[in-house]
Amino acid sequence: MNVSVDLLNKYNVQVPRYTSYPTVPFWKEHIAVDQWKDAFSRQFSIVNSKTGISLYLHLPFCEKLCTYCGCNKKITTNHDVEEEYMKAILKEWKQYTSLMTEKPVIAELHLGGGTPTFFSPENLQKLLQSIFNEAIIPADQEFSFEGHPNNTTKEHLQTLYNLGFRRVSYGVQDNDPEVQFVINRIQPFENLVNAVEMAREIGYSSVNFDLIYGLPLQTLEGMERTINQCITLRPDRIAFYSYAHVPWTSRGQRLFDEKDLPSTDIKMKLYCLGKDLLMQNGYHDIGMDHFSLPGDDLFIAWQKGKLHRNFMGYTTQGTEMLLGLGVSSISDLGVAFAQNHKTIHEYYQSIENNELPVTKGYFLSEEDVTFRKYILQVSCMGSTTFQEKDLPLLAAFTLPELQSLEQDGLVHFDKQHIEVTALGRHFIRNICKAFDLHLLRNVQPSEKNLFSRAI
Repeated sequence: MNVSVDLLNKYNVQVPRYTSYPTVPFWKEHIAVDQWKDAFSRQFSIVNSKTGISLYLHLPFCEKLCTYCGCNKKITTNHDVEEEYMKAILKEWKQYTSLMTEKPVIAELHLGGGTPTFFSPENLQKLLQSIFNEAIIPADQEFSFEGHPNNTTKEHLQTLYNLGFRRVSYGVQDNDPEVQFVINRIQPFENLVNAVEMAREIGYSSVNFDLIYGLPLQTLEGMERTINQCITLRPDRIAFYSYAHVPWTSRGQRLFDEKDLPSTDIKMKLYCLGKDLLMQNGYHDIGMDHFSLPGDDLFIAWQKGKLHRNFMGYTTQGTEMLLGLGVSSISDLGVAFAQNHKTIHEYYQSIENNELPVTKGYFLSEEDVTFRKYILQVSCMGSTTFQEKDLPLLAAFTLPELQSLEQDGLVHFDKQHIEVTALGRHFIRNICKAFDLHLLRNVQPSEKNLFSRAI
């Protein structure tokens, strides 16, 4: 689908990715830990037997700096750091289990980073088994981890498979050697082939790739080669992300020349090319940046209207609580958010003092809960139905935004319902913004560098 340059320029503004609502810039710099504990205990008693919980472990260590990366990471080649960090996570987990009245049901678990496969298979076994010893693991759980094709070994894959992991997501980004050089992630395609073959031989049911468009030195020809190479491996799903250029928070992004970044027009062409190639080869566009084959659980959840979205991205488990462990991890109780300290030093200090390491956070109002549902439904299903009680707020803030979006062909709506069009699927983040009352009310035009650009 051709998208006009005028439309691209109009919507290429700073806008959140909406893995939460309210978004992080509207959270309080410090939250009351006792209030957070009370909210956690209360919500856990409600949701544990209903949906179980999701668990996210942030493993921040990497041996090399990838300059495009905006994640919280610690660069080191000293693997002695593994032991101390594992002990801290288990102490944090113990603090949370002390607030539970029953064993947690872990329906979903994801290891992110950093590079989770920085940790040895033996240490991953030790860490996870210690957590599982105090939990119930249901038969239909979904456990996944992020693997680096350069260092994910057969032992890593087998150890995690034995612990119940069935999905691995490999960070590919781009196969072009020049792009890999400028982002400092040299990763021969043969390493990816080997990592995929090992996972499938062991029995992983879902092998996923992360690709990025908008990286420095990317070209249409290079993108075509990357997508076609990846398709030969038939990953079950592909996350095709827009590169988020946020050098004000990710200092590594200052290490390459911004003149090498594709223009807005070229960046959208990169996306359209990649999307067209994926869909021509049997992949379905199931949401913001995500594509999957028909047999994948993510596609099935999308087809059944059961897709969910949280800080781990799109998920198939509709859990109502996400507990994040580790430095910078974010927890989502449904009615409150909290983020752990962002530096290892502060995180360790809190754990050593037997304190929960939460710092920044937010307790949602009834209005927040309602408008969060609208944003989730738009991003997961491409449609939502309005509640009558919300019509005054919708009329004051949302409907004027929707009118502009409709004029540009991105949505269809009336006083009861909104539907995202095929063209609008390119601009999901912009459409979600129409329901972001915090952003519409509070952010002045003079405020800059809150979010990455939409395109």
